[in-house]
This record gives sequence, C-alpha cells and structure tokens, in this order.
Amino acid sequence: MTRRLLLSYLGLTLLVLLCLEIPLGFVYAQFEQERVVNAAKDEAEAVSAYASLSIDAGRAAEDLQPQAVKCAQRLGGHVLIVDQSGAVMATSHQVSPDESGNLAAQPGIAAALKANSASDVRTSVIGGVEYIAVSAPVTHGVEKLGAVRLTVPTQTVVNRVQHFWLLLLVGGLAVLTAFAVVAFAIARWTGRPIRELELATYELADGGTARPVAITKGPPEVRSLAATFNRTAARLEHLLASQRAFAGEASHQLKTPLAALRLRLENLESDIALNARGSLTAAMTETDRLARMVEGLLAMARLDESAGERERVDVDRVCAERHRAWTPLYEQHGVRLALAGDYAGPVLAVPGAVEQILDNLLSNALRVSPPGSTVLIDLRRPAPHERRFAHAFPHPRMAGQGRVELHVMDEGPGMTEEQRRRAFDRFWRAPDAPKGGTGLGLALVQRLAHAGGGEAVLRPAPTGGLDAVVHLPCVPNPNRVGTPFSEHRPPRPLEATR
Repeated sequence: MTRRLLLSYLGLTLLVLLCLEIPLGFVYAQFEQERVVNAAKDEAEAVSAYASLSIDAGRAAEDLQPQAVKCAQRLGGHVLIVDQSGAVMATSHQVSPDESGNLAAQPGIAAALKANSASDVRTSVIGGVEYIAVSAPVTHGVEKLGAVRLTVPTQTVVNRVQHFWLLLLVGGLAVLTAFAVVAFAIARWTGRPIRELELATYELADGGTARPVAITKGPPEVRSLAATFNRTAARLEHLLASQRAFAGEASHQLKTPLAALRLRLENLESDIALNARGSLTAAMTETDRLARMVEGLLAMARLDESAGERERVDVDRVCAERHRAWTPLYEQHGVRLALAGDYAGPVLAVPGAVEQILDNLLSNALRVSPPGSTVLIDLRRPAPHERRFAHAFPHPRMAGQGRVELHVMDEGPGMTEEQRRRAFDRFWRAPDAPKGGTGLGLALVQRLAHAGGGEAVLRPAPTGGLDAVVHLPCVPNPNRVGTPFSEHRPPRPLEATR
C-alpha cells in the first residue's frame, strides 16, 4: 500500500509540474524570440536614422563604415547599408561580388527599398547558420535614400531557451525529489498501521488468535478501525476458547453417561420379558445413535480448532490403511471393497481429515450397499486440460492449484438430484435411508474438505449408486508444473476382497 500511495502522490505531482513547466517553457521561448526581434528592429531603425543624417550631411563615406562595424560587433551579427540602386555603401562583413550585384533583388532589401518606414523581418540561413534578418528603409523626408539590413544569429536565443528548459528540468526534479520524501513519509504513516492490521488479520485467520494492533498510529479512521479490530479479535478469541472448553468438557460429560446408559440397558436384558425385548433393543439402538451423533458434533467442534492448520498428507498411504481397516467389516456384510486408481502423491489437508473423510464415506457406503455388491475407493489425478476449470471450485485456495480426486463409489439405491443437493446439510437424512444414521457424516466430510482447501460433491455412480467425490489440493511442486503424477508412475493395481 505504501508503494501505491507513493506512486499516486508522485504521479499527481509530476502531472502538475508538467502542466506548469511546459507552458512556461514555450512562453519563455516566444518571449525571447520577440525580444531579439524587437531589439534588432530598434537597432536597424537607429542605423537607418544615422545613415540618413550622414548622407544628408555628405559624410556617408566617412561615417557609415565604422558605424556598421561597431553595430555588428555589439549585436554579434552583420550590418549592410545599400543605396537606392542596391550598391553597397557600408558593410560589417565581406560581401562576394555575386551577392553585391544582386542585393537589390533580395526579398528583405527589396521590401525595404520600396517602403517608406516599415521594417521587414525574415529568417534566413547564411553559411549554415540561421539568422533573423531585419531590413529598414533609409529615407530623408519622402525621399528614399537606401536600405539597412541587420542580421542576428538565432543561436544565442536557442542557447538561452535551452538553458531555461534545463533550469525547468532541474527545478522540477528537485521539487519532485523533495515531494517524494514528504510523500514517502505520509505513505508510511498511512500504510504502516494498515499493514499491521493486515498481518494481524492473517494471524487471526490462520490461528484464531491475533496480537493487539497499536491504535496510536495513522489517520483517525485507521486508528478507529484498529480499535474495532482489537475488540473483534478479543471477542473471537474468547468465543473460540469457550468452544474449545465446551468441546473438552462435553466430550467427558456426554460420552460417560451414554456409555453408562448403554451398559445398564445391556444388564437389563436378562431381566426383561421376551415380549419387551424389542423395546429394549430399540432403546439400545437409539443410545448407540445418540452416541454417534454426540461424537460427530464433538468432531465438528474440534475441527474449528485446527481449520487453518494444513499439513502434507500421503493420500495413497491413508487410502491403503483405511482399505485394510475396513475390509474385515465389509466381509462380514458380504460386500466387496476395492482400491484402485492412480498414485496421487501428497496433498494438503488438516490433521486427520483424510482418515475421517474416508471413514464417513465408507460407513455410509456400507450402510446402503446390498450383499454381493462392490464399493470402490478410486484416486485420480485430472489431466492437464481438465485443470483449466479449477475456477469452478468455490474454495479460493483451489484456484490455480493442482488437485486430487478421491472417489468412493457404491452400488446402492443412489440419490435424486434434490437429495444430493441437501445431503451435506446437518442432521438431514434421506427418506429411505437405513436406520442408525445421524445426518452428520456428510456434513463433517464437507467441513473437513473445506478446511483443507478442497470440496466434496455427490454424483451418480456409473453402476447406479452414488459417487462421493472429494477434491483435495496437491502439494505445490516447483520442479514439475501441470504434469499428472500418473504419467511418471504406473496405475495402482485393483485391490479387492469379498
């Protein structure tokens, strides 16, 4: 922010300097040119008056030549005096024979010989040097006696104008430098507290806690914002601490009575009449369901504590471990559990998230899978052309980053489009869902995926059941960008059990 403010201040200052100095430079150049022309006109008229007096007194031969030389030396130019026929009467410089024979036809002298008192100003080039030429008639009353041509080189004017432009440039740079120092101090004064607020916001987003921001620096609006942020951060930290304390206390206060209740119900089984055994079994089932619901709620509460802490996870190893752990239970229900797909490599996820995601998805898949069916765990790395659509994922950390797709596909009854849309809502269960569920499993899966920077979606499976897809961000690899991992390693062999 400091850099942007400084650039804005300097850009505005530079624009003001340009709007002031450029017109000033052109005005000065025009003024210098007019000053030199007016001085040359005045000098030409003075020489013309002197020549008129000298001719009238009959002293032209003695007086005009020294006067022409003196005037030329004073101006740094040339002075030429001719009579009515164009013959040279006096000159401050050498005139070639060709030029002296054609003086009366030259535009400036010809205009002066025809005029009575007007001056003629022209720009001419003599010997590669540009001159301002001023011609004036020499008259005595109404009688025309000749003409005076005075030429002044424009290089003096050019040098003065260039010197003035250089002064404007140096002055502008000095003003810009001085203003840059002041602007930098103002930008630092304005931007430093905002930068501290930004860093504190990152700390609050990553860890849930943030150090207090100083409220004695910067503009009043920034100080007010810092004070509000400090109050918000303190309140949020208090709420998170209360939530962590609640999760820890509830874990003990809720799970222990439920376990005791389950034990008492089991002890009553031998003392209950046969016709009441069904009610006892239903009570034990509901107790188990309540215990699972409490465990799911506590898992969600604990998730908020580590939502900003992502770590590197070997998703291939996790999938293989959960496959081995769930295989015996699947065998008891007569369902086949298979593991296939590409070697995905490491992904980013919160600690323990991938294990919990797989456990919930595999538990749901087993609950809806009929005996003899197959549940498939499939890992995929999308092809490079598919990664161009990363903007379709709502989580901002997935943008521009490679991803791994974790699929759990079953051959159960599946869900309608409306049911798949609502399946991630807390406590929502499909109307035909098997008994024993809590409605928290998929909600926890979605929360875990979002916490790691990914996304979870439900799709129809090719086999007619449900395809639960979890997108997980890959660990950035600077040595290989945009290349599927499966191009370097062979596909995973199909592992299945019945």
